[in-house]
Amino acid sequence: MDLYRGHSLEGASGVELTIALYDGIIRFMHNAIEALERNDVAQRRASVKRAMDIVIYLQATLNADVGGKPAESLADFYVAMFALMLQGSQASSRIKFEQVIANVRNVRDAWKQVAADPSAHHFAMSPESHAVSANVKSDNSWAPQHEAQAGARWTV
Repeated sequence: MDLYRGHSLEGASGVELTIALYDGIIRFMHNAIEALERNDVAQRRASVKRAMDIVIYLQATLNADVGGKPAESLADFYVAMFALMLQGSQASSRIKFEQVIANVRNVRDAWKQVAADPSAHHFAMSPESHAVSANVKSDNSWAPQHEAQAGARWTV
């Protein structure tokens, strides 16, 4: 399966790679919940660690020079998700793991909208700098260009 997954990402855009990483976080958090239900402490910790490793990678690849305020917002989001994962693991909390899944899924869905919008392809990113150009609002919320044009708002 990992070999297939690796080949399916060859030639993927930065946005598509970011979405795949978010999918990985969600998958590992589901694994952590399953391990929690089985009372498998070692597997729960291993799953949470894998999800945290992805968050650390995403944090490390942010490029504030390119992404500006959106990159800063994503950095804050990653710190919050890391803390929530850690709290959930320490407390064996299914609720905290589900909160991580819901939050990551929400941001992943926004990235999917960017990937699906042909007008957003000029926001193509390299895997090394996954912060896209966006419109920053006065209330520090941000939206990809096509979202801003439609008047939609979302925050990270």
